[in-house]
Amino acid sequence: MNWFLLSLLCAFFSASADALSKKSLVKSNEYLVAWVHVGFAAPFLLLFLPFIEIPRLDINFFIVVTILLPLEITALILYTKAIKLSPLSITLPFLALSPVFMIFTSNLILGERLDKFGIIGILITTIGAYLLHVNTTKHGILEPFKAILRERGSLYMIIVAFIYSITSNLGKMAILHSSPLFFAAVYFPILSAILFPVLMWKNHGEVKQLFSQLTLFSLIGLVVAFAVITHLLAVSIIEVPYVISVKRTSLLFGIMYGAIWFKETNIRERLIGGIIMIIGISIITLF
Repeated sequence: MNWFLLSLLCAFFSASADALSKKSLVKSNEYLVAWVHVGFAAPFLLLFLPFIEIPRLDINFFIVVTILLPLEITALILYTKAIKLSPLSITLPFLALSPVFMIFTSNLILGERLDKFGIIGILITTIGAYLLHVNTTKHGILEPFKAILRERGSLYMIIVAFIYSITSNLGKMAILHSSPLFFAAVYFPILSAILFPVLMWKNHGEVKQLFSQLTLFSLIGLVVAFAVITHLLAVSIIEVPYVISVKRTSLLFGIMYGAIWFKETNIRERLIGGIIMIIGISIITLF
């Protein structure tokens, strides 16, 4: 299959998982939905384990996974809080900041340097983020930035984007010390097992809530698994930066879900801002 189509499908599945999660948050708390994201996806991904080669794992793999787990759990909970508190059309575009943060975290973790395209990409992405709240400029030119600070969901997602800029580098290291398919198949079950006690603590040990929206939860797990699989298939065909650039269209799918499914407002400004953010991220990742 064509890598572009696979990447576009990955973007669609990712945004669909977010929209389904937001819908489920009407009746469930963010800790349950955060666990559903990985816990219900894990069985689908485990189905691949008998069909893939088990790589030899060294100590570096286990060290990286140990560091990854608490970061990933924190990001997942904040991510779910963000889409619960704020409109999808406001929160999801801020995930595009992850590659911006990666310019700096990659320098620290992998020794990669900031270049002129990185600076240009950051400026364009910042303009896009500004335009997400451009309707507030009637109260002052800095009001869009103040609006971001007032919107708790946006703040949470900016933190998530920063954490993802670290976990993306660590995930790359884990894959280099294992394999993409093996990492996907085992990491989600491990993550769901570690997150489960947190879920039980926050839900006062009530297991029955796991079955409160079983059809919706199963659909979330399936869609998340499809997102992981299409991503891995795409990166097996072409270089990662090309895949990431197309995957960023997930924020546009998210904005459209917000408009159609959740009747969110100011969609035109947010679409324009989202498109400009994608242009900025494409410059960062492709040049």
